[in-house]
Amino acid sequence: MFKPTPNPPEVDDLPPRPSIADIKASPRTPSTLFTVDPQATTETLVVYLVETLASVDVMVHQLVDHLDGGSRNVLLGISNSIMLAEITANRVLDQINLP
Repeated sequence: MFKPTPNPPEVDDLPPRPSIADIKASPRTPSTLFTVDPQATTETLVVYLVETLASVDVMVHQLVDHLDGGSRNVLLGISNSIMLAEITANRVLDQINLP
């Protein structure tokens, strides 16, 4: 019987994959590609957080309309978690003492 695709090459010289323990033990340096302005105020950061959560919730609800069954239920659960995070962020924003 003719095999339409060749066998993959045998490679024995690949380095071993690091274990999870090795990955967790190695020092992690965060990327500076996306950084938050260190001089941004707490109020500015929380406002941005609230707006981002609201935007994500809208996107999730638009996606929910296209799903049925278990996937829809999972997405609605995620939406509920987003809503709780948004409520919490709003409460933090209410408690910020403005100068």
